Amino acid sequence: MTVSEVLFSPRLLRQFVETLSFEIGSQNLSAVLEKDNLPAEWSSSAQVNRLDDKRAAEVYAGLQSAMRTYYGHGARGTLLRIGGKLWERVLNDAALGVRAQSALVRGLPASMRCKPALDLLARVLSYKQGDITAHTLDLDFLFVDHVSPATLGQKNSMPICYVTQGLIREALYWAVSREFDIEETSCRAVGHNNCEFKITAGG
Repeated sequence: MTVSEVLFSPRLLRQFVETLSFEIGSQNLSAVLEKDNLPAEWSSSAQVNRLDDKRAAEVYAGLQSAMRTYYGHGARGTLLRIGGKLWERVLNDAALGVRAQSALVRGLPASMRCKPALDLLARVLSYKQGDITAHTLDLDFLFVDHVSPATLGQKNSMPICYVTQGLIREALYWAVSREFDIEETSCRAVGHNNCEFKITAGG
């Protein structure tokens, strides 16, 4: 997929900006943008909600890049937390089909919920079907983002998809009230084809 084809839902971007602003504070968010010479309107959920899908992907990546610049090594923990909080906001603001699917997941026996929960997360985050896939690896799982808007235009020596990792962690905890070991084993920002997250059961 070329850079021009990376698209992201403005609705999801709005939810991300709302979560980001709530978690770090609107003044801190303004400081993050100012340090990276980014537009002040990126802190406005109403403004970003009106962006087109291509621009929304650029802003989603740009905001996370600015957070890494501003917070340095501390950005990882902050973005993981924001990803976790974003899951709750996304579910609360979800369309009827997603709410129905979430109810089905929670209605399953606990031992059967993990893969369906990951499928639900993939559906929520995907711009179109197949952008993100979830797979079973014996007792473990693999979550594969084939597009990863967070990495758009980004180059790094280490994986950077902390928000996605936080979303995975919280979606699984929501499903089964358990913690899992989650590692991003490949990342498009590093030069890999996909962003892949290995999820180890019993972590």
